[in-house]
Order: sequence, then C-alpha cells, then structure tokens
Amino acid sequence: MLSFMLLLLLVPHALFSSTHVAVISPQDPVLRIGSSLTAMCTLSPELGLHASTLYWTLNGMRLSSSTYNLVSSDILSITLHGLNGSQQQSGDNLVCHGADGHVLGGSCLYVGMPPEKPVNLTCWSRNTKDLSCKWSPGGPGETHIRTKYTLKYKLRWYGREKECENYSLGKQRYSCYIPRNLALFTPYEIWVEATNQLGSATSDITTLDILDVVTTDAPANVQVSRVGDLDDQLTVRWASPPELKDILFQAKYQIRYRLEDSTEWKVVDDVGNQTSCRLAGLRPGTVYFVQVRCNPVGIYGSRKAGIWSDWSHPTAASTPSSERLQSGSCDPKPGEQNSTLRRELKQFFGWVRKHAYGCSGMSIKLYDQWRVWLQKSHKTRNQILQDDNS
Repeated sequence: MLSFMLLLLLVPHALFSSTHVAVISPQDPVLRIGSSLTAMCTLSPELGLHASTLYWTLNGMRLSSSTYNLVSSDILSITLHGLNGSQQQSGDNLVCHGADGHVLGGSCLYVGMPPEKPVNLTCWSRNTKDLSCKWSPGGPGETHIRTKYTLKYKLRWYGREKECENYSLGKQRYSCYIPRNLALFTPYEIWVEATNQLGSATSDITTLDILDVVTTDAPANVQVSRVGDLDDQLTVRWASPPELKDILFQAKYQIRYRLEDSTEWKVVDDVGNQTSCRLAGLRPGTVYFVQVRCNPVGIYGSRKAGIWSDWSHPTAASTPSSERLQSGSCDPKPGEQNSTLRRELKQFFGWVRKHAYGCSGMSIKLYDQWRVWLQKSHKTRNQILQDDNS
C-alpha cells in the first residue's frame, strides 16, 4: 500500500490576500490503482476556523465522516483505501469544504496503471504514396490516466528516427497517418511508444516494405444485370480502382453476394484480374446484393500480394422469375383451367401464323416447339394473361 500526505491550505472564499500562504504536498499526486491516500487540510491560524467544521467530497460526492481524523483544531485529515481508477483522465477532484459548503481548497488525484506494450500494429499504403498504421493498447488497455501514444519509424539500415504527426481522434484514436516522403524498395522499422505518469512501454518492432502493404479504394461503378432470360444468373461488372492506373500492377478481385433477406455472404474467390463475372446457380425471382473488392499484386515487380481493399457499396439486382414459380403449387379450379387453356390456344395459333406455313405445319411437333419457345420466353404466365387481356 502506498500512502501519501496531501497538505491543503484552505482559504475562505472572502479572503484572497497573498499573506495567506498555502503549502500543498504532494500537489496532484499520481497513484496506482489499489493505493491508499491520506490527505490533510491545514488551516492558517489567522483564519479563525476550526477543522471540525470541515467536510470532504470526491468528484462532488460527500465522503463519509468515518474516514476523517481531526488532527488538531487547524488540521482535518482523510484516509482513502483501495483507490479505484480515476473516473476522468483530467483527474478526480478531492475537495475540502467549509461548513457553509463553500470550496476552500482541493487537489486532483490521478489513479491508474502504467501502460502495457501496444500490440497488433498493422500498416497499409494507398497508391504507395502514404502510410497508415493502427494498433491496440496492451492488456486491458485502460490505464485510467492520460496515456500518450507515439508512432515512430525509420529506414531499417540508415536514416534518422521520425515521429508520425497526424493522429486520429475518437474511436480510431489508436492510429496515425504519414502522408508523404516515403521510400520504396527499402524496408521500414515501425513501433509505438506508450507513456503516462506511471511508466512507459514500447511495442514490438514491425518491419515492412511499402510495396508489400499497398491497398486501393474499393472497385468503382459496380453494376449487376440479368443474363438475358436466364432466371438463375446475374452478370457483375466493375471498374478498376483509378488510383492504381499510374502503377505497374495486376489486380485480383473477389465478389461476394447474399440474398436480400439473409446476412450470410457467399464469396467467389476465383475471379482473377477480370473486371466482370457471371454468377450462376441463383434462385429465380430473387433480389441479391453484390459487392466487389480488389487486391493489388505485382506492383513494380513485387512478388507479394497487397492488402484487400474495403468492399464496394452493395449493389442490388433481381433474377427473372421462372414460369414455374409464378404459377405456384396450387391446382387451378376447373373454370380457371378452361380459361387458361383457351388463352394458351389463342397464343399458340398466333405463334403458328408467324412460324408455320401451310396445313402441314400443324402437328404435335410444332406444338412442342411452341412450348419450348414459351418456356424460354421472359414472359411469365401472368404477363401472358396481362397481354391477352390488353
């Protein structure tokens, strides 16, 4: 257990004369989680106040008088055991109040842990002209007191150590961006240093070549369309990422797609460097969402693949409905069967007038040919009925 003595001179709110000197020791202490703290408020004898009238608060919450100790008429101490981590990185406010509630003095308590070494350091480059890196805090990652992370890098065999300057804020605050002046064909050593008032830690060094961590934006202008009248296929087309047009590279692509009412994606890995692909074996009359991503390979002769881009925004398209699915599984009523037969015969004889010549053309074979034509047509039974009614 660590124990600290905090001396606070408490000056009434109406008195701010420089003749009333305050000695605070230690000022704004930094403590490990689980430590104990004894703080003493020492009143100047000239103030005419009695220490027994004072009380303590921590972050606005009044502390139990059982933790107080009246050392003398001028000194009131408080002892806190097993301190928890600070609720705010700017420090917890330990404040001494007069009997009327006015703040007479206070100090900030910083209670936390030293940082552990950062982990999961990964980097990527867009168009070989910049470098972005991210990492994770070591261990639980919560030190409760302000911890500074510094990304450093240097060329492996020569060059001076540099610091990254463009750190992200918010949820992505464990990341940094280097926008320019990067060397190609020479590996870099990159690491992260974490420091706070209780200690410091350094990540493992990551060695990388910019050419091996290249990524791109997602493929642009993704289009999904039907394949004629085929009810189980869709064609996907896209454009190569524009930022890589000035680099000697090959790209390989991946496609993934899912049903409209499903969250499970099916991935197509064997697309290669083509910018189009046909999806087969799909459900007729179904809406699909499709995405594409890119991985640059062979940049400037590098044998290693790059890093997969993000997936493109989902593009939706539907397969045509088959006649079988449109008709459903329910048997029509006798009246509906006769009506349907009359309509089909009318459609058939219209087709015969266009495709047959003379009476010899009227045969079962010709009827079979018409049925094949009808099945391959993109018109569903409902569309035939609609056309007939019109």
